[in-house]
Amino acid sequence: MPTPIQDNLFQLIKTLEKAEKRNFRLYVTRNQSNENLKFLHLFDILDKSKEYDEALIFKKVPEIKKEQLSNLKAHLYKQLLTSLRLLHKNKNADIDIREHLDYAKVLYNKGLYIQSLRILSKAKEMANVNHQNFLKLEIIEFEKLIESRHITRAHDGRADELADESRATMQRLMNTSRLSNLSLQLYGIYLQMGHAKNEEDWQRVNDFLVVNTADLPPLSMMGFFEKVYFFQCHVWQSYIAQNWKNYYRYAYKWVELFENESIMKVNDTSLYLKGVHNLLNALYMALDHTRLSTILDNTEKYLSKHADVLDENTRTLAFHHLYSAKINKHFLEGSFTEGVKLVPEIEAQLKEFSKTLDEHRILIFYYKIACLYFGSGNFDKAIDYLNKIINLKTGNLRTDIQCFARMLHLICHYEKGHFALLEYLIKSVYRFLSKNGDMSGVMQEVLKFLKRALFMKQKDLKNEFADLKLKLEQLAQSPYERRSFVYLDIISWLESKVNGKTVEAVSKKKFLGRELQHVRLAEIHKN
Repeated sequence: MPTPIQDNLFQLIKTLEKAEKRNFRLYVTRNQSNENLKFLHLFDILDKSKEYDEALIFKKVPEIKKEQLSNLKAHLYKQLLTSLRLLHKNKNADIDIREHLDYAKVLYNKGLYIQSLRILSKAKEMANVNHQNFLKLEIIEFEKLIESRHITRAHDGRADELADESRATMQRLMNTSRLSNLSLQLYGIYLQMGHAKNEEDWQRVNDFLVVNTADLPPLSMMGFFEKVYFFQCHVWQSYIAQNWKNYYRYAYKWVELFENESIMKVNDTSLYLKGVHNLLNALYMALDHTRLSTILDNTEKYLSKHADVLDENTRTLAFHHLYSAKINKHFLEGSFTEGVKLVPEIEAQLKEFSKTLDEHRILIFYYKIACLYFGSGNFDKAIDYLNKIINLKTGNLRTDIQCFARMLHLICHYEKGHFALLEYLIKSVYRFLSKNGDMSGVMQEVLKFLKRALFMKQKDLKNEFADLKLKLEQLAQSPYERRSFVYLDIISWLESKVNGKTVEAVSKKKFLGRELQHVRLAEIHKN
């Protein structure tokens, strides 16, 4: 059996959809017969193969010589990219604008300066509508070149007009770049440490945002992408600081910006969906089941309506964002057993999107699935998924999730009565938490309890569970201990042990209580 080779051409072919393959064949055979196209034969072989195998290529197409293969592959790769570019130019405004720039360059080289300027004017209008400022600057610079080297009989003031346009566009680009850098850095901080663990973490993130946004223009003077990245920065900062009110506020503004400019929902669907994901997450943190359900339904309808124009990246993000929200909805409702029915769908799509999903998102899915199984009382399956997290080679990626996974792992083994194993595991978890500096007050209390519980008589356990529940409820008042309850609803578990009920029954009762309270408040406001 041939050894699998990570071949770029083979990988590209395996990502092609039926329409893209059909378009490619039409493109390459438009002026030539199939018999004369060796690279098309090569394409057909690679398309039908499960693995890249050069021996099979030479066997199937003997007219391809070994010394020809490298050049033939390079030619096929280029033809595929050209075909894909032509197919997708109407779906990507930036590709269309670049094509107009190419046309303008061809006309300019032919000495047709006025025609070139007309094409550039059209391209600039397209760039303005689609907020493509990087391309707009390139267009302006080309216009300046033509005006400075040739007599175009442009109107008076044309030079000042172009200079002002250039300065304004450059300033907008500088602001966009600054804010996108800042957003990326804040996201990197979040991936490394998760939520703020203490005052020092909070101050670090807050100061970082304040210092880097102090001299920005007012929001009313910002362009589309400046505003998006500005809101994005505040979303990350609020999420890290666990300021759920601001988290919702800026996620809402982010989505609202796209809703007000529908063309941008099409041009940058991925960025729009990222905003929706954060808005759904904010509503989950706020325990707002009604609005979460409404936005989730609307997002599903939008994605279904535009399914035919979504690219691979967008489909991957859509899967992650939708199923994260669906699981969160089950967490709010306490419907863990119902939520477990999603697992086969999630597993199938994790496999489908394995090439485009990053380790962070896989980690989050494993943890959420483990929580679903834990809430439904299936501790064996919860342990299986928690073991996947523990065995993932993720380094410092989301050490907070890795810590909570180990805590839930201990609780599951406790529920299974694996006391001999627990004594060893508790020491292991202590070492892991100490190494990563993530020993919160909640974790300390739970670990101390589990160590005592191993040698405790059954009749004394109920009071111990009640005492631990009281301690954790007091700790929950601290803003830096809240993160423990975001990722692990340990209070509901303790309540289930005290009252002799399942975690699912306790969670459902809490959900129904919240919904009843919302109805009463709505009636009060109505009257």
